[in-house]
Amino acid sequence: MKNKKRKTLSRSKAGTFFIFLFLIVIGVFMLLPIIYVLVTAFKPLHEILAYPPKFFVRNPTLSNFSDLIEITQETWIPFERSLFNSLFIAVAGTAAYIIIASMAAYPLAKNKSRYIGIYYQIVVLAILFRPEVTRTPLYIIISKLGLINTYWSLILPVLAGSFGVFLMRQFMITVPNEMLEAARVDGAGEFTCFWKLVMPLVRPAWMTLTIFTFKDLWNTGESQYIYEEALKTLTAVMQSISSAGIARAGAGAAVALIMMIPPIVVFVISQSSVMETMSQTGIKR
Repeated sequence: MKNKKRKTLSRSKAGTFFIFLFLIVIGVFMLLPIIYVLVTAFKPLHEILAYPPKFFVRNPTLSNFSDLIEITQETWIPFERSLFNSLFIAVAGTAAYIIIASMAAYPLAKNKSRYIGIYYQIVVLAILFRPEVTRTPLYIIISKLGLINTYWSLILPVLAGSFGVFLMRQFMITVPNEMLEAARVDGAGEFTCFWKLVMPLVRPAWMTLTIFTFKDLWNTGESQYIYEEALKTLTAVMQSISSAGIARAGAGAAVALIMMIPPIVVFVISQSSVMETMSQTGIKR
């Protein structure tokens, strides 16, 4: 038999150059909204309202941030209180959801019961329901539990989300059962297998879930569960400030920049951890 020559795909230097050039153009295009928000936050009011609008700032100023501080000081609730509300809800809710979703996904991935498939199908079907569908039942449940005007009214609905369970389960099924069985033979319990073996191996999943959960909780604005001003999140307070008219357009630009920073920081930290973990760990049977 004649040896068949393997065909190798090769790309010219010109082709590689144009591919990288295309990716750079797409990346810059995707960064334009972020750059525009950053630039607008330092524009004086007359440049924000100028027509035709200019993309870059000509006379940068910090007056928008000072105006924002003055506006928040005139309100009943200080700026620090709203910031604490948002950070507490986002951080505590994200941490709790990662733990609960992971613990719920572990038996779905590693339990051999014949009913596990039914439970998993229920989780998948729950993803199809839009928040608008469950809004009224959720309000009734939160009200009956006496959680109106509490942090729990914003955290508990997130903890019941099924997307995190689905995502964690999909990653946990890739963990070899032989490794868990060996750990059980050595005397490790189920919690030890879950916490010390499975969770480190599925780190890309829960780091990715951290990005989505933190973003959703941080962007929680006006809520039908919170009526007290002292418990409102920073997003709700900032929305009221930025929608107060043209005179507060500068403060609104500063608000947009402040609200954008924490999710970007969490994304950068989590993304680097995900890439590092995926490049260094590979589990194969």
